[in-house]
Amino acid sequence: MSTAFDPTSVNLDEADATQIICYLQRGENDYDGRMGARISALFVILVVSSAATFFPVLAARVKSLRINIYVYLFARYFGAGVIIATAFIHLLDPAYAEIGPDTCVGMTGHWADYAWCPAIVLTSITVIFLMDFGAEQYVDRKYGFAHSPNIESVITNHPGHSGGAHTHGEAHAGPQSITHNQMHSGDQDENFHDQIAAAQTLKDLPKKDFDDSEKASPTPSVNEVIEHSFRQQIAAFLILEFGVIFHSVIIGLNLGTTGEEFSTLYPVLVFHQSFEGLGIGARMSAIPFPKRLNWLPWFLCAAYGLTTPIAIAIGLGFRNTYNAGSMTANIISGVLDAISAGILIYTGLVELLARDFLFNPELSRSSRRLTFMITCVLLGMALMALLGKWA
Repeated sequence: MSTAFDPTSVNLDEADATQIICYLQRGENDYDGRMGARISALFVILVVSSAATFFPVLAARVKSLRINIYVYLFARYFGAGVIIATAFIHLLDPAYAEIGPDTCVGMTGHWADYAWCPAIVLTSITVIFLMDFGAEQYVDRKYGFAHSPNIESVITNHPGHSGGAHTHGEAHAGPQSITHNQMHSGDQDENFHDQIAAAQTLKDLPKKDFDDSEKASPTPSVNEVIEHSFRQQIAAFLILEFGVIFHSVIIGLNLGTTGEEFSTLYPVLVFHQSFEGLGIGARMSAIPFPKRLNWLPWFLCAAYGLTTPIAIAIGLGFRNTYNAGSMTANIISGVLDAISAGILIYTGLVELLARDFLFNPELSRSSRRLTFMITCVLLGMALMALLGKWA
């Protein structure tokens, strides 16, 4: 901004619009004390967001914590709605407010030469699509199958038995056939629960009990399905968590340094991080981690739970110098928000909605269950969109 610009004497017919916008959008350090409350926010968000993230994963691995099918469906699809609303309301809109064409950044230098914000979002979506497509092709071509058995039979107390149709003896006969789409998105049709439960039983048997049948059958073993399904799904999940963590860093820094908005932002971000954590945990619980990587889901849960508190702590460390409205801060935050928006838009609409509802031939035919699932998605979207009024 030129030093000749005098904000107390502006001729709107002659003044440079960029100078006016940059002056109006100038930032300063807003920190106003309340250190005790800010430190409490660090620990409250750590506990609440971690609990929301860990619970679905614990329920998938601890038999005594297995939950009702509708509790699992709520966590899974409410979380999907939260992630989609986060992409548009909490990431895309702030990105435009930071580096969009009507901002100081967007009207300065080469930022004014092109619509960089939507270009970054488009690039992010395209890169994620190519990575997802490449992973699909790699797994399908190399192994001839992909994805995992339905998580509902593992995490819930409703595995779908049909009067003992599958017995321990039948499990020895060989792995059950599970379709590609069924393994990808998790079927909601109880007609398939029996064969999935049998596959789970087979997985738990000693290897020596079914080695011969595996060698005689071209059908991949359950252990092979788990291993190669993990390789495909973990990439998509890490991309999702990567996008959410980007966002968590920014909001953590802002919470540690914000001024009069702190009182409103504190409770809003507690709910914000909890809702996102629930969605992250529910999706992670559906990934079949191999035994050699049993530690990974706990690490990923902890990574999400720790990110915002660490960012708050960093913000507190720079509380007297950090300026969230500076040119540098706006560029960094805007670019990260645009990248994260692209990641969550693709993941939310393609991986979480389209695959589960539109391209899943094993989707539940129960009107009651479908209505509940859609309602959970809409509720997640609505609540997260409402939180966008304050954060």
